[in-house]
Amino acid sequence: MNKKQALISVSDKTGIANLAKQLIDLGYELISTGGTEKMLLDAAIPVKNISVITGFPEILDGRVKTLDPHVHGGLLAVHDDAQHMQQLADNDIDLIDLVVVNLYPFKATISNPDCQYDDAIENIDIGGPSMLRSAAKNHRYVTVLTDPEDYSVVVEELTKNGETSFALRQQLAAKVFRHTAAYDSLIAEYLTKACDITFPEQLTLSYELKQSLRYGENPHQAAAFYAAPIAVKGTISSAIQLHGKELSYNNIQDANAALQIVKEFNEPAVVALKHMNPCGVGIGSTIYEAWQKAYEADKTSIFGGIIAVNGVVDAKTAREMSEIFLEIILAEDFTPDALEILQKKKNIRLLMVQFENHNVSTLKVVSVEGGLLVQEEDRVTISADDLTVVTKTQPTADLLDELLFAWKVVKHVKSNAIVLAKDAMTIGIGAGQMNRIGAARIAIEQAGDKALGSVLASDAFFPMPDTVEAAAAAGVKAIIQPGGSIKDDESIACADKYGIVMVTTGIRHFKH
Repeated sequence: MNKKQALISVSDKTGIANLAKQLIDLGYELISTGGTEKMLLDAAIPVKNISVITGFPEILDGRVKTLDPHVHGGLLAVHDDAQHMQQLADNDIDLIDLVVVNLYPFKATISNPDCQYDDAIENIDIGGPSMLRSAAKNHRYVTVLTDPEDYSVVVEELTKNGETSFALRQQLAAKVFRHTAAYDSLIAEYLTKACDITFPEQLTLSYELKQSLRYGENPHQAAAFYAAPIAVKGTISSAIQLHGKELSYNNIQDANAALQIVKEFNEPAVVALKHMNPCGVGIGSTIYEAWQKAYEADKTSIFGGIIAVNGVVDAKTAREMSEIFLEIILAEDFTPDALEILQKKKNIRLLMVQFENHNVSTLKVVSVEGGLLVQEEDRVTISADDLTVVTKTQPTADLLDELLFAWKVVKHVKSNAIVLAKDAMTIGIGAGQMNRIGAARIAIEQAGDKALGSVLASDAFFPMPDTVEAAAAAGVKAIIQPGGSIKDDESIACADKYGIVMVTTGIRHFKH
């Protein structure tokens, strides 16, 4: 009962042979299973098979091998409880002092696009989590390892003191429960999706630390960036940073917002964004043309902004971008010449994001104090065929294109939101106002003389015709809005009075 035993059973065998040798040098006897035992024996490291301990062979293709009182009794016994020790002696059970276990590669399995359902199920580990939980529960006496990064610190303490400290065992136990919780969360998510359940009675989410941040929105707020355990293509968390300082909390928020807008467009598009709202959006036949429009949309606000490009940044575009202060440029790629130009600016962050075949996030999760709000992402798109013309004046095909462009942008502007657009670029954006006419006045003032002949998009219906009146006074020739107000007729009549085209979408795009 006094001999030290270490149970080793790992899927990730990184560093395990070296750890096993060090444990033997420290006086441990090793117990192992299946592939781990074979690897250790191939390395000439003495090890006992788990069946020697349990008195029972591995069965069911290895599904049952460690679920046995000889294992869990040795893990869970309270060492200074005489009754526990007597029960171990009566049942010929030895203590297990150290456990090294990591789990079947469920995440790696389901990350494979060719993964079949049965493959996923077969890679749900049962015995591994059970051993980890038993050892972690009994961490007052048992040292438990699940991460190769922790091997060296355990060996160091064992070498120096002959045992690990309670503080270390406690830290390792907490890590185990985080690990098994994340593992089970991934399984739960996989099976929940397989059952086509969107909002389960219990929501289990798991994310992995990607980056510790210097601070959050403000310097007095601590912050960190976590990413989904399975990389989601076409997102900030999977972007490749090519140059510049680490992203900050606000950088990540803004870059994500800019990315969502630029994804709306199939044609070459450039989005300039500040503080979660677009300040300029342009589309064109080339990225350079789209950039020029985004820049001209608001030359003031773009300073210190975030730029999102749904294509490749070339040298000509990069040269103009480099002439102003920008925090981030994210793009599908950069030509070598463009990269060379932009990398001369020490602090600018350059991100490469995959646009082709990117994953589509289906749920949006927002924290509120004491809980979470979860909703489907606003992925609704419309075409000209979905629009209803409600005025006497009919739109041309070109005018419909302008209206749809403005509609794609207003979807991403904080409510109450108004967007003015002309010639495939925004010319005025009113965001986050407490009333709609206030947002319209801001957008119209920003547009100035350019408002003449422009189109106006509103994220929600008009509760009264004052916004239409303001649009008419500015020279707006067409309006797109959801419709659905009890006073729709008043707004439509006002549009007819001034010969303005009005189309409704039947859907709104509130963004809080």
